[in-house]
Amino acid sequence: MSVMDKLKKNSTLKHTEVLSKSKFFNEKDMVSTSVPMVNVALSGSIDGGLTPGMTVLAGPSKHFKTSFALLMAGAYMEKYPDAVMLFYDSEFGSPQSYFESFGVDPSRVLHTPITNVEELKFDLINQLEEIERGDKVIVVIDSIGNLASKKELEDAKNEKSVADMSRAKALKGLFRMSTPYLTMKDIPLLAINHTYQEIGLFPKAVVSGGTGIYYSADNIWILGRRQNKKGTEITGYDFVINVDKSRFVKEKSKIPISVSWDGGVEQWSGLLEVAMLGGFVRKPSNGWYEAMDPSTGELLSETKVREADTLKEEFWTPIFEKTDFKEFVKKHYTIGYKSQIDEAALEGLLTGEFDV
Repeated sequence: MSVMDKLKKNSTLKHTEVLSKSKFFNEKDMVSTSVPMVNVALSGSIDGGLTPGMTVLAGPSKHFKTSFALLMAGAYMEKYPDAVMLFYDSEFGSPQSYFESFGVDPSRVLHTPITNVEELKFDLINQLEEIERGDKVIVVIDSIGNLASKKELEDAKNEKSVADMSRAKALKGLFRMSTPYLTMKDIPLLAINHTYQEIGLFPKAVVSGGTGIYYSADNIWILGRRQNKKGTEITGYDFVINVDKSRFVKEKSKIPISVSWDGGVEQWSGLLEVAMLGGFVRKPSNGWYEAMDPSTGELLSETKVREADTLKEEFWTPIFEKTDFKEFVKKHYTIGYKSQIDEAALEGLLTGEFDV
């Protein structure tokens, strides 16, 4: 018997396995959403997507956090018709119609109202303990940022106004305990959170809840936005996903996504900015766009289009099929590759400071 076989036999833990054969590394599930740039924000690849582990969506109020979570959850439940969503709710701001608009069948959602961190911790760990690997379950928490601690509630009942130092500790314990279950049982967890502005000369957005969230999360997004207007009327928002932490994507990456009042998430939004900086789309004249292969200079279509038409599948299909655009995006966003995009140019394009 080899030393490896001896050590494996002597282990008291049933999941002990040679690393090259470990299902926890070699059998990673990945669920693609219908929005290519959301897949990029999750994995660095247009064809990638959501993986097991914890993804935190953080930002101020009305920054589309719940909608992004339901978009990803809907993709998961579409891929697995027998999947169930475990929905922990502390905000009660998502009506049944909201789930349906993202393709989530409410009859496959187990709704669990929660009032404090301890309730969430005890119930979630109990659920994760009973789930078997192979059970298709996705967990959504809406939200962590709005949860009080049990002590805070008890102090309020007893009319005490002392500072609560227990909440961050309770959250840290919750995520410390749940993280191994998520990986070992192949479960994605989407946690919605708030941000606050750090005090200082150059304040920045910080995810609330303490360091435990940063240690445990696989992905942390901080969402920003700007208004889209037609004249003086607001028609929607451009959101920017700021990747604060990721196992796959370069940290501090900025990924644009547009949302309109009429059509919801613009499926093909965000691609144009990156494609222009890579030379896969050009502007022959103001307000017009053309798809091209930068390696040959060949135009991929005989007609130029307006910006609204760049939000259609037929505009992007030849770019995906006839160029190396997908590989270009992967090299820009994925950890381990040297970026081929000028970050200052992308920042300027996203903020509207200059055009390309």
